[in-house]
Amino acid sequence: MASSDRVTFRTQILNRHLRPSHSHTFSPPVSVSSSPCLSYIPPDLTEPASSFDTKEMRALLDAHNIQDRDWLFNLMIQSNLFNPKLRGHRVFVCPDYNQSMEQQREINMRRIEYLLDRGVFKGWLTDSSEESELRKVAFNERGVVHLDGACVGFSLNLLVSPCDGLKIRSSYPHSSKRQVLLDFRGGAIQFFGTKRHHDKWLKVTEDLGIKGCFSMTELGHGSNVRGIETVTTYDPHTGEFVINTPCESAQKYWIGGAAKHATHTIVFSQLKIEGKDQGVHAFIVPIRDSDGNVYPNIRIADCGHKIGLNGVDNGRIWFDNVHIPRENLLNSVADVSPDGQYLSAIKDPDQRFAAFLAPLTSGRVMIAVTAIYISKIGLAIAIRYALSRRAFSLTPNEPEVLLLDYPSHQRRLFPLLAKTYAMTFAGNHLKSVYVKRTPETNKIIHVLSSGLKATLTWHNMRTLQECREACGGQGLKTENRVGNLKAEFDVQSTFEGDNNVLMQQVSKALLGEYLAARKQSRAFKGLWLEHMNEPSPVILPQLTSSSLRSSQFQTDIFFLRERDLLNRFVAEVAAHQKQGRSKEHAFVLGHLLAEDLGRAFADKAILLTFIEAEANVSTGPLKNAAAAREEVMKLCSELRPHALALVSSFGIPGAFLSPIAFDWIEANSWPSSQQVP
Repeated sequence: MASSDRVTFRTQILNRHLRPSHSHTFSPPVSVSSSPCLSYIPPDLTEPASSFDTKEMRALLDAHNIQDRDWLFNLMIQSNLFNPKLRGHRVFVCPDYNQSMEQQREINMRRIEYLLDRGVFKGWLTDSSEESELRKVAFNERGVVHLDGACVGFSLNLLVSPCDGLKIRSSYPHSSKRQVLLDFRGGAIQFFGTKRHHDKWLKVTEDLGIKGCFSMTELGHGSNVRGIETVTTYDPHTGEFVINTPCESAQKYWIGGAAKHATHTIVFSQLKIEGKDQGVHAFIVPIRDSDGNVYPNIRIADCGHKIGLNGVDNGRIWFDNVHIPRENLLNSVADVSPDGQYLSAIKDPDQRFAAFLAPLTSGRVMIAVTAIYISKIGLAIAIRYALSRRAFSLTPNEPEVLLLDYPSHQRRLFPLLAKTYAMTFAGNHLKSVYVKRTPETNKIIHVLSSGLKATLTWHNMRTLQECREACGGQGLKTENRVGNLKAEFDVQSTFEGDNNVLMQQVSKALLGEYLAARKQSRAFKGLWLEHMNEPSPVILPQLTSSSLRSSQFQTDIFFLRERDLLNRFVAEVAAHQKQGRSKEHAFVLGHLLAEDLGRAFADKAILLTFIEAEANVSTGPLKNAAAAREEVMKLCSELRPHALALVSSFGIPGAFLSPIAFDWIEANSWPSSQQVP
């Protein structure tokens, strides 16, 4: 093929790529001055002025404690402990990827002490007011921006909630670490203990006078807490409990903080009184003295190197006839008298177990909201890079085209951006019902947090992978963060409940509500199932642009999807039961519909909370974030002028993004290269 023919052929291909046969139009690239070499042009100078106030948008997204969030950002930026680096004339607070696992663990402790000294954790465990809880949630979200397996965020899950093993502990390193040392254990004492435990343990834990961890997960049991094998008996002659690891599969596993720093742990164990199994209970157990020496009859081993979060010292623990005082039983649900009598106001073992595990919901709440914040970091980096990186030109001697001006690039990032906006409001709703929780709302919090934890963490992984690919080769560099974020947060789909298991819990709750409503001949109430009381929505065979953009239409199709899946799921479970199978067995056999139903519930919740947030805004900024609910390709082109403003509204300081989000040419210049170890 002749040279001129190759040029023509290439131009035709690019022309078809840039001008697909969709109704939207392609905006021609902005002209740039001719230069023998590429130069970085800040998108802040070339992009059109925002049609909305990014500060107002950020206020809508963050919803609360904005000043506290910025204060935390500044504390981290100001300290050399968080590894500030000069790249491309900008300072980035980024992890040191050359540190060993031991170095990451030690720097974690120093960061925790730095933040502790500056009052970040004041009232963390001793102030249970709604205001204090919202502050902790805000710090939890913002803390995850710094991440290296040695420092990530304050995963409130850990801080105020009991979270387990690999679960939270390894979730967000310095935060994760702090959580394992203080929050996991302190949170467990808050929820599972009573006044005698609060008075003795909370303040000293908050001040890091003792360092705690949370021992629920075992080698042989993770999601199935009821099946754990650690055994505790009571000796009425000494007034002590005796804890044992009866077999290798009963060793406590993935216990964050246990391998190196923790002095105490909350042990979840089967309790046997006079030979009778009373189910799972929690106990405060010292495991090291103040000098770090492991106590007799306790064995601790390191879990070793992980794919991420190596700043958290996950460990394994064995107990060999370990004696603890009777008062170390966390007795909010049940107690044992000095003479060995088992006491509980909840006589039914199933109800007692459910009440015992109810506090674990808080971990899922915090994981969900931190997952969506990590998605924002990835999107902010990828979109800012695409607003300055160019590739190919339409014809010879014309400037190359910005990546974000390619419809294909918009299509891969903008729907994820829109979903991230929508999921942010779902997360805000979840936080709101959680901090205002009452016994009556425990069920909806459990179901909603289960569905959103799974959906938002799955979304985070998909988003980070797409952002990594959208950054091309630059996405492979750890300093550009996206790939490393993916490795660090992959575990979110596992801890605090495997995502697929959580989706089955959601569908099981929906099944229970369906059967109860039918058995009692009453209307559906709660879990946003009230739409089941109305006639099934009718979808017109011919859909127009106007109908696709209608909130009523969108709500109808989401309701119709859930209704159809729920009816089919009920029918399938009933059919298996008619064949003689137990209800649990029938439920397991219907796992495909169960997971689809769980996803449908979560998607419905996200849509409804987003529509509610949109309806409460008097001006138009949220309308620009609704691409996921509208005609995707057309909306991508409509969203394009707002891309920079939308990611700027996340409120993430540039220091917590990466070099490719700014002057990536200067960051990779020879002088800059000499600054990188």
